[in-house]
Amino acid sequence: MRKKILLYILTALLPLATFAQDGSSVFNFLRLPFSAHAAALGGNNISLIEDDVSLAFHNPALLINASDNTLHLNYMTYISDSKVAGAMFNKVFGERSVGAIAARYVDYGSFDGYDENNIATGSFNAKDIEVKLMYSYLLTDRLSGGVSGKFITSKYESYNSIALGVDLGVNYYNEENDLSVSLAMTNLGGQVKAFDDKMEKLPIDIQMGFTKRLTHAPIRVSVTLNNLNHWSKEHFYNADGSEDNFSELLLKHAVFGADLLLGSNFQVSLGYNYRISQELSVSGSKWDGITAGANLAIKRVKLGASYSKLHVSSSSFLFNISYSL
Repeated sequence: MRKKILLYILTALLPLATFAQDGSSVFNFLRLPFSAHAAALGGNNISLIEDDVSLAFHNPALLINASDNTLHLNYMTYISDSKVAGAMFNKVFGERSVGAIAARYVDYGSFDGYDENNIATGSFNAKDIEVKLMYSYLLTDRLSGGVSGKFITSKYESYNSIALGVDLGVNYYNEENDLSVSLAMTNLGGQVKAFDDKMEKLPIDIQMGFTKRLTHAPIRVSVTLNNLNHWSKEHFYNADGSEDNFSELLLKHAVFGADLLLGSNFQVSLGYNYRISQELSVSGSKWDGITAGANLAIKRVKLGASYSKLHVSSSSFLFNISYSL
């Protein structure tokens, strides 16, 4: 029954992706990484097979790989004084089902308010909150599917908005050759309470990705293609009017990552996000879009940390800890 329900949800919501076109969207904080491992691999990964419950935040189909009763906490420093904190807990149901609840809080700090006459109106805060209910089911020995329903709210000074969304994901994993392939559609949904009179959509993102361990080396490589629903003709042209070739167009959607597997309990990760490197770079900067991190497992405890070079003037650090109860 659960298998049929999940297949129905995945099939029924699939047509929503056809409406994912360019345009304005709100709640762009939903694009921020939740997993330190995914952050270290370029900022996003939907195909990594690990006993890491936080990876399911990027693709709900990956929840099936997490150990039962895992509590996960994370904390991220972001641009300027912004801080992000998250928590997650999962529960295994039988041999083929896993559920989880997760939450994320973004605090942008305090701001000084002024009216149209430049008169101080006092300080105010800005914050975002996301709460997720997640479910994953092992459809076959190699294929899993997942769905997340989420409640989102933002409050900026006196303005408040509420939205509902859905994430969908499928993953194929062949253990014999250590190959994983995934498809995910995230942030399907929109506002139910707008900031003003205009209802806006969520930042829908259609993604494909694969992860493969090299046969004769302790290295695992990942490639994730994101924002595929914005594959428009205008992307064929650069700001100077020159036309992109296909490889340049593909790079604008690609995130690259590699893990160096130093034993079963420790790994070092490196990533590169081409789009960030191009959109946020400045003259003379060489490291924009570069990410790095490490993960360590000590019995029931798993620790992760990542570093992301977003811009010449700012960097981001993400730390997480997971404990299997």
